[in-house]
Amino acid sequence: MEGSPPNRTVRGGAEELQSTATDDDSSEDHTPVPVGRVLVAVVLEWQHKIALFRRSSNLDHDVGRWHCVTGFLEPGATPRQQALQELAEETGLIGHDVVELRAGPCLTLDDTTGAPWLVHTFTALSVRRRLQINWEHDAYRWTSPSKVRRFSNQVSWLEPVLRATGHSTSETTRATTELKSQYREGIAT
Repeated sequence: MEGSPPNRTVRGGAEELQSTATDDDSSEDHTPVPVGRVLVAVVLEWQHKIALFRRSSNLDHDVGRWHCVTGFLEPGATPRQQALQELAEETGLIGHDVVELRAGPCLTLDDTTGAPWLVHTFTALSVRRRLQINWEHDAYRWTSPSKVRRFSNQVSWLEPVLRATGHSTSETTRATTELKSQYREGIAT
């Protein structure tokens, strides 16, 4: 696909995935994704910080790695409904705790066998700093997007999700540089 980034290995669930598409799901070139290979990934934000979650030893994959809230899209659920369900299950956030849920672009990721996965990305804005994590995680940390790289033991698919939702270090740096430039030029107030 023209304009696609080079394939790179990323983790999703228990399988290694490779990013093979742009961050835009409007392309008609998407490979059909089989049922059961659709996920939601939610980046949780509170006061301009994002939450990273460390996978617990109760899981059989990505143990000890930092990531965002994720889950399989259940039959009959919309991606938005599933994102809210995963937030409730994994963080204890419900209803009024989430003041906004923004859908980001979909990512198409291929596992090591070349089978595609579809990942619906979201950003959830929380009014609560304290979370009640479930058995899937043994810790969480709030951090600024510019400091995510300090979490060296991340799932390898985290960066494409952060980039898709506008939380990657490169996006943050670019936006900050642009705002500073506008401020110097008298455009921003």
